[in-house]
This record gives sequence, C-alpha cells and structure tokens, in this order.
Amino acid sequence: MSPPLFLVPELPSGSAFVLDGPEGHHAADVQRLTPGEALLLCDGRGGLIPAVVASARKGALSLSLGPASFEPAPSPSITVVQGIAKGERAELAVQLLTEVGADRIVPWQAARSIARWKDARPVERWRSTVREAAKQSRRAWVPSVSDACTTRQLRPAGTVLVLHEEADTALSSVALPAAGEITLVVGPEGGVAPEELEVLGGTPVRLGREVLRTSTAGAAAVAALSVRLGRW
Repeated sequence: MSPPLFLVPELPSGSAFVLDGPEGHHAADVQRLTPGEALLLCDGRGGLIPAVVASARKGALSLSLGPASFEPAPSPSITVVQGIAKGERAELAVQLLTEVGADRIVPWQAARSIARWKDARPVERWRSTVREAAKQSRRAWVPSVSDACTTRQLRPAGTVLVLHEEADTALSSVALPAAGEITLVVGPEGGVAPEELEVLGGTPVRLGREVLRTSTAGAAAVAALSVRLGRW
C-alpha cells in the first residue's frame, strides 16, 4: 500500500520536520501513525518529500525527511466545467473528478441548474472536497476550483468538448491535442440548453448510449480522456 499523503503550504528544508496543525492531528490522532511508518509531504504544486515518523505525540509527528522531488503538471491539462447539481451530488462530482485526474474545476451556474448558489460557501465546500480527494488519491497536484460562473462568464480554453446525450461524435474518436488545455463541459441534471451550446462553442460529444448522472458523467469522461492521453 502506498504511504499516506499530507499537504503542507511549503515543502520543508533540512532533514527533520514537525507535522502539526490539522494535518498533524489527522496523521497522529486519526490515522495513528507510529514511529517507523512512512508518509509523503506534498505542497499540492508538484513537490513531494518522502518521510518516516521518528516520534509521535498528540496532534503532531516528528519526521525524518528524505530527498525532495518534483512531479511536472500533466499536459495537456484537463479543465472540467461542472454544472452545479443539487445536494450531495455536486460534492460527489468534484470528489470523483479529483480522483480520476481533473486539473481544474469550474462550477457552472447553467440555465438548467436546479441548485442556485447565493454565497461563496458552496465553493469553499468544493475546495475542501477536492483537497481531501487529492490526499486520498495521492495527487502531487491539487486541482484548483474557481469561483462559480454563469454561461456568459465562462471562457472555455483550448480544445472544448461538451458532453451531450444527442451528440453524434463519440468521445473516444474526437481528436485530442498533444499539449495545451482540454476543457470538458458537463451539464447539470437538466442537461445543456441549446442556447448554451451556441455560446460555449466546441464539439458536442457523447460517452455512449447510456445517459449518466451529472455527478458521474464528468468522472467517466475524464477517465476516458486519461486513457487516451496516456495518463493511465
């Protein structure tokens, strides 16, 4: 089993480090790591340091550090414009997107979104969900989550692919760039409205004959892209 990963604002220098605060509490009191066990420190921007627990106390671990390394950001990157769903489906969507490899997530207040955000708290919940999912999946890069956008505020970049159940083009057959950015647009429960397709541009694509929920469609599409791009 791979060692657990803990996020720090900056990678420490030297040969020793004390992991405390929320991450130290989780490592020492929740996961109950003990002397001799291995873990990874990560800055969420590609930097990694392997470490071994030297000693443990309540809320903190003293660590012996190995050499730092850097994992380059994936290219092309994958940005997912995720239609805002209601209830727990929205957070499930961003959790799964993070686990399968999305690099950036844009909450989209689409025309057919049932949920309507009136403040920034849902965005903060998405960011917290992404952070925890990145740790669970041992990701060296933590995906960014932008503020929520309306259709007019979106600025899709690179190769734009719009998941649509009536599309003629399969995601498995569309041309992909060797570098740059892929933007994948996932509609809310009611799908993408015709007028939004015109504004978004890009290529409508389908996953298959089945119609997936918004909470799982993006993750399935990112997984398919990851295979085609050689990430998996």
